[in-house]
Amino acid sequence: MNRRKRSAIKVIGRSLRLQCPVCGQSSIVARPFNIKHQCTSCKALFKREDGFFVGAILANVVATEGVILLVYVISLPIFAAHYQLVLGLLFMVAILFPLAFYHHSWSLWLGLDELVEGLQPA
Repeated sequence: MNRRKRSAIKVIGRSLRLQCPVCGQSSIVARPFNIKHQCTSCKALFKREDGFFVGAILANVVATEGVILLVYVISLPIFAAHYQLVLGLLFMVAILFPLAFYHHSWSLWLGLDELVEGLQPA
């Protein structure tokens, strides 16, 4: 495996663990539903400019739609005669999954930004 692939795997692994994609030393989360402005270890800037968060929102929406589709495809044959149950299940997934995936969408967006441009120190 070449160096670039190893680096990408390392950055994605850090992102999945909600760590700084640059150094991996600290968490990107300040408190629930609040992302730190910068890394406390390497000072990489997490909130770069106005509108930077739109990519994280996009990642969350796309992942939520994918999960809803997957739950629909799996649940429809099982609960074929109970459409109300399927709709209720899909509604619950549509409400709960984006909340549960919020920090990971930010983290994956930061990891992608690190791979493409590199996160700059503050």
